[in-house]
Amino acid sequence: MNENLVKECEQIMLSEFSEMHGQVQLLHEERTNLIDALRQLEAANLEAGASGKHEFPSLGRGKYSECSTTASSDGKQEFEDVSEEDEPSFHDTKEYFNEPNVGSVTNLATSGYPNIKRRTKLPDPAEKEKGVSLWSMIKDNVGKDLTRVCLPVYFNEPISSLQKCFEDLEYSHFLDRAYEYGKSGNGLLRALYVAAFAVSGYASTEGRHCKPFNPLLGETYEADFPEKGIRFFSEKVSHHPTVIACHCEGKGWKFWGDTNLRSKFWGRSIQVEPVGVLTLEFDDGEVFQWSKVTSTIYNIILGKLYCDHHGVMQIRGNRQYSCTLKFKEQSILERNPHQVNGFVEDVAGKKAATIFGKWDDSLYYVSGDGISKTKVSDPASNASLLWKRTKPPPNVTRYNLTSFAITLNELTPGLQEILPPTDSRLRPDQRHLENGEYEKANLEKQRLERRQRMSRQLQESGWRPRWFEREGESETFKYTGGYWEARGHGNWDDCPDIFGEITEELVDSA
Repeated sequence: MNENLVKECEQIMLSEFSEMHGQVQLLHEERTNLIDALRQLEAANLEAGASGKHEFPSLGRGKYSECSTTASSDGKQEFEDVSEEDEPSFHDTKEYFNEPNVGSVTNLATSGYPNIKRRTKLPDPAEKEKGVSLWSMIKDNVGKDLTRVCLPVYFNEPISSLQKCFEDLEYSHFLDRAYEYGKSGNGLLRALYVAAFAVSGYASTEGRHCKPFNPLLGETYEADFPEKGIRFFSEKVSHHPTVIACHCEGKGWKFWGDTNLRSKFWGRSIQVEPVGVLTLEFDDGEVFQWSKVTSTIYNIILGKLYCDHHGVMQIRGNRQYSCTLKFKEQSILERNPHQVNGFVEDVAGKKAATIFGKWDDSLYYVSGDGISKTKVSDPASNASLLWKRTKPPPNVTRYNLTSFAITLNELTPGLQEILPPTDSRLRPDQRHLENGEYEKANLEKQRLERRQRMSRQLQESGWRPRWFEREGESETFKYTGGYWEARGHGNWDDCPDIFGEITEELVDSA
């Protein structure tokens, strides 16, 4: 070949490399500036930062063949305009590939949150919805043995108690923030954000009049949310008493616990007392533990149904700070319901911060022993916002699910093929209810209720949880590991088909 032709080809190649190098440098600078800006917002404790609505641009996803991308927030910056005006630099290709910036192209492309599109509404019901009323239950069960009556499916919402556990992790970014503050030496803000996380889990219960599905023995639920940086797993580990265990891994922290609900019926209300300890452990060794407060559902027979949470929550830390929160019980004449007041104190018992707010709306704090009786609607000028509830979705159904809860039972593309046969999203009565197929949902629910009655026999025959174990009778169930590895290999041979027909052989094999 002609030597001049070879040199021209070399120059064209080096010019292309130079343009791509410039793009990578601009992406790197943009990402660095974005991270610095976010850190400054968090340090200043701005209200926008506390709401947790940071949006990360899609970095490195442009079509490099067209030399264009959308790295800037307004989507109008094009690297073609920048690179075409610059004089291409010439250098040895070996030197270029040894540049540290080039080696980070893959990291830049994957460092942003994955673009997972999740649904914003439930499917349109295939049948006309039935109202939730006592009369509906009586009418459907006339002449039946009351000891074997199953509540009609329209008393349920289309998620299970396993998924309801994950709903408490909606504001998991507070734990990410708590981890960063603790790592930088600010133990007080870490404790405050842990408290905000503990309270935020109650916000989703406001306006929820239906009960979640009671899982079958051995039923599981996984939630892989890479855009939130967490993955969650839960399993029903005991049928009598009903115990649900969960485990979640985040950015620099782990969260686990189990819950056993004790309920009391008082005629016009049902009181639910959660039994169990929730544990949060950061990678640096700091641990916080707490238990949930009592929940009461009022006006079961007559009147408007509503839920209230009350009691004292002790968030115990193993280092410098602990927190005490009091959920005030709502009275008949209460004009400002759902109040939460508390404080963070150090190991010497000195109050380091005062917390006040509402469990269904927002939470504020004041440094030191502030005035805890400050009205939430008119917070003190020196009060800082810790947490603000996200707005409800525009497509509200009778279930009053939050935007986050709407995504919990969704089967995203390709997910069904890799789930174990025990996952809640594969439960037929729950799936039919979500689709608005109420007759099919009722039939399936009755079938699974009959199957559930044999769960106690299964448990007494020596059945053991697949993914959790407990060292002692009074200890918390802990995740034994192996689930995500089995998911990666698609190995579910030891997971029974719990939603199918139960047989004597299945009982004997357990």
